[in-house]
Parts: sequence; C-alpha cells; structure tokens
Amino acid sequence: MALTFRLNGETVRITDARPTVTLLDWLREEQGLTGTKEGCNEGDCGACTVMVTDSRGSKALNACILFLPQLQGKSVRTVEGASGPDGSLHPVQQAMVDHHGSQCGFCTPGFIMSMVTAHANGATDFDDQLAGNLCRCTGYAPIIRAAETAKDAPVPDWIAQEGSFIWPEISRGEAAGRGAAPPMLPGSADELADLFERRPDATLVAGATDVGLWVTKQLRHLPQMIFLGGCDDLKGIEVADSAVRIGAMADMNALRAAMEPLHPSFAEMLRRFASQQIRAAASVGGNIANGSPIGDTPPALIALGTTLHLRKGDSRRELPLEDFFLDYGKQDRGPGEFVEAVSFPRQPDALKVYKLSKRFDQDISAVLGAFNVTVMNGNISAARIAFGGMAGIPKRAARVEAALTGQPWDQATIQTAAAAFDQDFTPMSDMRASAAYRLEAARNMLTRYFAEQNGAAVSVLEVRP
Repeated sequence: MALTFRLNGETVRITDARPTVTLLDWLREEQGLTGTKEGCNEGDCGACTVMVTDSRGSKALNACILFLPQLQGKSVRTVEGASGPDGSLHPVQQAMVDHHGSQCGFCTPGFIMSMVTAHANGATDFDDQLAGNLCRCTGYAPIIRAAETAKDAPVPDWIAQEGSFIWPEISRGEAAGRGAAPPMLPGSADELADLFERRPDATLVAGATDVGLWVTKQLRHLPQMIFLGGCDDLKGIEVADSAVRIGAMADMNALRAAMEPLHPSFAEMLRRFASQQIRAAASVGGNIANGSPIGDTPPALIALGTTLHLRKGDSRRELPLEDFFLDYGKQDRGPGEFVEAVSFPRQPDALKVYKLSKRFDQDISAVLGAFNVTVMNGNISAARIAFGGMAGIPKRAARVEAALTGQPWDQATIQTAAAAFDQDFTPMSDMRASAAYRLEAARNMLTRYFAEQNGAAVSVLEVRP
C-alpha cells in the first residue's frame, strides 16, 4: 500500500506498507526511532504516545494501536521530533529536567508527547491530559509541576507549523497494496457505502482502539480493511433546535465538548472514558457497532431516546438504539451495512450518568447507569433508564421504568421501583464485580439519582474537609 505523510518535519513515502503494521512497530523496527516505547501494546500505559496533526488539529495518540494507513496525509511527531532542528529543547522537556520529572525514563517519552500536544492546544487540565500516561517511579507530582511551569511558554515554531500542514489531495483514495487485498481509504460516506457494499466482509477501522487489539493481542489476520479516517462528513455534530445528530466518526473528545452545555453529567462521564489518547481516536459509531455490553456511550444515548441511523449502499434505515443490540456479540446490522449517525431529541436536562469502576480514570466500567426521568406536577410522567455491565448487551430497565411512571416523585416510589431491578437484570459475576454487587449498585444509583435531582450533593469529588 502506498502512503505519504510527514514524520518529524520530513516527508515520508511508503510504497509497500502492510495495513496491519502499527506506527509503533514501524518507528522502532523500520526507522530506528526507539524513543517511542512499547509498554502494554494495547493503548493503556501511554509509553508509545505521539502527536498526530491534520486539518482538525493535533491529537495525542497511542502509536501501538495506530495503523499506518491512518496516517495518510497527516503529520506525526515522535519524542525525537519534540526538540527543535538545532537541538533546542521544547519547553516541556526543559521543565521536566528542571523539576526532576524523570527517573527510570521508560514512561518519559510518552509523557513528553502528551505534554507537547497539550501545550500546542493550550490545554491546562493536566490531570486529565496525562491520565493516559502511567508512571511508577517518579510519580505525578513533579511531572504536573513541569507541565504547569511550561504552560505559558510560547509554542515553538517547529511545533506551531504542524497546523499549517494539509495534504487534502493525498488524504483519501483507494491505495494499491501487495499480497493481501488492498486496504481502502474512502474520502466520504458515499465512497464508504459503495466500498462496503461491494466488500461486506471487510473490517471497518475507525479509531482502531478496539480493532488495534485484535492485531496486537489476538494476532488476528485481517485480509481486507477499510479505514474511515478520511470520511470527514461522518465526523460532524449538529445541534439544532429540535434534535442533536452525531456522526459515527465523531470522536469522544468532540462528543464530550458537544454534551457539556446540553447534558453535563454525560460529558463528565466522558472525562473518565479511557484516556485522552483513546478519546481522541475512539469514535461514537465504533463504540456502538462493536456491541460491547460495557461500552460507556450506549446507555447514556439510550436514556436520551436515541435513534440509530444505518446505511447500506444508497439505502438507509432507522431504529431505536436499544433495539440494535440483540444478544451478546450480536447486533441488528446486515452485511455491508454500517452506522452512519445517531440522533436524539433536544430536551430539558434530566440526564445523570454514573460510572462505577475500580479506578477513577482509565478503567472499564463494572456498572454504568444512565437515568432520565421526567417529573411534572410532582408525578413521574416518563422514565428512561439504561445500563451497561448488567447484561450481555446495553439494556433498558423496563420494569423499573414501569414501576416509576405515573407514581409520585418521592422516596417511597424509589424504594418500590428499586426492587424491580431483579426482574430486569440477571448480571454475571466476574473479576470486576459480583452479580449481587452489581444489582445493589444499580439500586443505589437510582437512589443517588433521586437525591441528586432533589438538590443533594452526591459526588465524592465535591467532598471537602
């Protein structure tokens, strides 16, 4: 496969790239750029972080689950390119030296590139920006101090100029390959629809935060791959007076920004969705289409009354999002059909989303509950409640909803409805939580929702001595 992108300020052309080669492997094995480290090889530790820039800006991404075709027409900076052409240190590099932010050094390149990207974007929420980078030697205090010290320094010219680098003429199109069937790089939803209809067995690759692990951990062979990064018309989020429409390729950071003024509890949950690197890559459509019972966005979207928009060729159909999930690993999606968008009606904000996990940051949910209850004149007129981690699919709590609807909005109603969780769910026990714990957590989340909607402070993050 022929690819062209820029690496540390220099143009790179690869004439025979294999589509399942990750950027991490290519950098270390083909380019001798060993500053980018391999730690977990699954996008969890951040040691492999690089900065990738295109027309939409710069992102910190995990090179270990980033396939080479995803770089077409973009610009990549590794830790070797963080400093200037004359060897001048980037401000965050100098600050790390000054504040003794490195000890064993294995994690340091990833921290540097996360900080370089945050610095370029003017982001100063460093606890969030660096949550996807793990350090077990120095600890975070000196690293955060370094980030704080460098935040007001000017962005160096060699980093600032990355934003002016755009190659629209090479960022799309079908590329030729050798050996395996050539991967495809459609430049629009129409091109994707045509390609996927003709090649329904191909693997669709959006952010590769899931598919990447198929290769690095499961060692799966993917003979045909269609990369969706060039489909800019699937990345938009439209907020109209009556409805919100989210393109399937919108990433989690874009979704979080859109939800902040509309449904801030949803946005706050997304702050805990994986890490900055994963949120910058993971797509809304991918989080839905993979059908995971512990995907974090489907319960919240179901609680909002979301419609799923599917497309095959020139044909489109719609269905309630909750009806898409049929059984564990099985969704209502035919060959050659893909998720094009989701939409939900604009509504007064009554949504609360509660994520329960062993770690606060960057962890898989044991239980995720989304509650959206409408109260009129002291009575519950409607309720939409959905959960992840409680069944083999994201699922509504239909009997709990029925027990609430039409009843007074009071503690007695909540207690009665909580008993119905046993009828809605038969959760499993696993390493994250027991079945009994999950049921008790779900009941407690309903109680928490009632308390929060009545003005009680319920977040432990708000507790002060």
